[in-house]
Amino acid sequence: MGHRDGHGFVRRDDGEGDIYLSPQEMRAVLHRDRVRVRIQRLDRKGRPEGRVVDILERRKVPIIGRLLFENGVWLVAPEDRRYGQDILIPKNGIANASVGQVVAVELTEPASMYSQPVGRVSEVLGEIDDPGMEIEIAVRKYEVPHRFSPETLSQAAALPEKLKPADLKQRVDLRDVPFVTIDGEDARDFDDAVYCEPFSSGRGAKAIKGWRLLVAIADVSHYVKPGEPLDRDAYERATSVYFPRRVIPMLPEKLSNGLCSLNPEVDRLTMVCDMVVSDLGEVTAYQFYPGVICSHARLTYTEVAAALSNTRGPEATRRAALLPQLLQLHEVYRALLKSRERRGAVDFDTTETQIVCDENGRIEKIVPRVRNDAHRLIEEAMLAANVCAADFINVHQHPCLFRVHEGPTPEKRLALQNYLKAQGIGLSLSEEPTPAEFQAIAEATKDRVDAAQIHTMLLRTMQQALYTPVNSGHFGLAYEAYAHFTSPIRRYPDLLVHRVLKAILAGKRYHLGKGELGPAPSRKNGKPTKVQLVETERWEAAGLHCSANERRADEASRDVEAWLKCRYMRERLGEEFSGSVTAVTSFGVFVTLDALYVEGLVHITELGGEYFRFDEVRQELRGERTGVRYAIGTRVRIQVSRVDLDGRRIDFRMVREGEDVRSGAVGRKGAAAQGPARGAGKKATEELAELEAVDRAHKRATKAARSKPGRPTRKGEAASTKGAGDAERGAGAGRKSAGKRR
Repeated sequence: MGHRDGHGFVRRDDGEGDIYLSPQEMRAVLHRDRVRVRIQRLDRKGRPEGRVVDILERRKVPIIGRLLFENGVWLVAPEDRRYGQDILIPKNGIANASVGQVVAVELTEPASMYSQPVGRVSEVLGEIDDPGMEIEIAVRKYEVPHRFSPETLSQAAALPEKLKPADLKQRVDLRDVPFVTIDGEDARDFDDAVYCEPFSSGRGAKAIKGWRLLVAIADVSHYVKPGEPLDRDAYERATSVYFPRRVIPMLPEKLSNGLCSLNPEVDRLTMVCDMVVSDLGEVTAYQFYPGVICSHARLTYTEVAAALSNTRGPEATRRAALLPQLLQLHEVYRALLKSRERRGAVDFDTTETQIVCDENGRIEKIVPRVRNDAHRLIEEAMLAANVCAADFINVHQHPCLFRVHEGPTPEKRLALQNYLKAQGIGLSLSEEPTPAEFQAIAEATKDRVDAAQIHTMLLRTMQQALYTPVNSGHFGLAYEAYAHFTSPIRRYPDLLVHRVLKAILAGKRYHLGKGELGPAPSRKNGKPTKVQLVETERWEAAGLHCSANERRADEASRDVEAWLKCRYMRERLGEEFSGSVTAVTSFGVFVTLDALYVEGLVHITELGGEYFRFDEVRQELRGERTGVRYAIGTRVRIQVSRVDLDGRRIDFRMVREGEDVRSGAVGRKGAAAQGPARGAGKKATEELAELEAVDRAHKRATKAARSKPGRPTRKGEAASTKGAGDAERGAGAGRKSAGKRR
């Protein structure tokens, strides 16, 4: 794993701690090469430092970058800063590209201790300012599959436009049931539809009242068969990737927006989870079966929320025929919500944002994504169906991929315990903390002025959810078993769950890898057979693959959003904004702006003319001379001082005192902010000269800060904070020129 500052780390296959590689060792290798290393020494903290003894495998994927011509030499500066070296391009290897264009490069000569890598241009993507170029870069930078194979496209094209009579065999006909889809205004594929009606059983005092809740999910497994081209491409992608104004789907559009999308007024094949929910919000009975439905309406969250809040309003009047079942859906949602509260499931109030782009793909505005009762209604219905799917598979002891979210590690639990104690919060965690304990802390502190800081720390204590055949439950949702069943159009694990459910219903077994249905393999002396062990390994590999691709999709989406935000803020250099500290690290604080929902770094050298010490327990920076504290939630006034588009970094300068939301302590102005603040009213020409001078001073200050003795921050150590991302976001002051690196 390369680092933008030239050094690197080796991620070990055995899962042990990473091994540090010096910049000199990184000269002969590139990011994502497979190597064999020898540990040379341990640093003063006991962390290993290594030397590369063998290069096992060179990555043979194109490297994306911009074509430059410097000192008579053609070269490409990689877009991914973890590739620490520019790539030399022979004159006959530039194809038809011109200076400044974004290109893909294939290596023809690897890097060595004494020479840079050499390559040739294999694809010209276009100009850096072309609309959508940031997405083209991201899909190649993160190796996101974005082109379907010819075989897949051919198979998709051969699929029928409508259902055939043979498709309806052995299915429950629910076309007369008024199912509806409820999604966002910009949704194009609809993989879930819902219906609810009152339900009662028994008589007299023993009567049980509740609801019958039906969740119908697109039956993707009817069209995507194991081993076929459609299935191979879907598995390779594992998930759809969502960017502003563009989606890279897991399935071709013929399926994702056509045959498998539950569009209104057309017949569609589904897998149905038919549940009975009591008035206490408990699912007392359920069954799965293949069905065929006809959605009666395509509704949006906005109009459903409006109809529920005013049953005599225009939205309710327009949907008068569907209003009774919408009210029933709302009633069952409220019951399910009470059950969630009794379980003690973690539910924090966090602000999600949505990027609104203009016709050229640039940010027009960033707005908060408001969750209303319609969002929560669908969420609870989907959670109930997913839990039923996991329980059904568990009962039948069939291998599958569960969605697992484990509790905090002992180290994280102890760190949180110390943090709560430092903040004077009387609540504590047990040795084996439960979700209810986390929720109790969130509830008890929700009215404090530093509630956002406390909730952020609670979130960071939890582990990342993943796909695995070993069911360990879902800590955050407080479920003993949980599986993804409701989104097979955009998630491959959901498609596998559908196949397993169908196999169980048919009294057979789904064998991953082979794809055929068959009997369950017998055990010998109660021990798993060799066939079972091989199959378990296949499920484990599938879980690792799907989890890794989910993270890759998230990283690619974040990269595009970061680029767009940098471009957005580049037009606001010199302007002042109010914001709150959302992350604290040893090298500075990250501030999120109130009006724009954009995050940037105030480097520690910009906090004032004194030494600041990082308190890891309290997650704050404290000035040794004045006692000024900067913690999560501290209110500040900043100025946009620098935007690094290549590094996806926005730098702020403190221009007004910061007020600690807990103690009322006031932060001293930063050295760069003394005197009258430069506002946004100055002309751009005057600002440019001024900001260039500040930028030079910022680089000198950052270089001085980085020149202190000691090893660079290991990935995930001091910068494991929300918004901070990798430590590399704040570790450097910009890329050196290619000529200087040579």
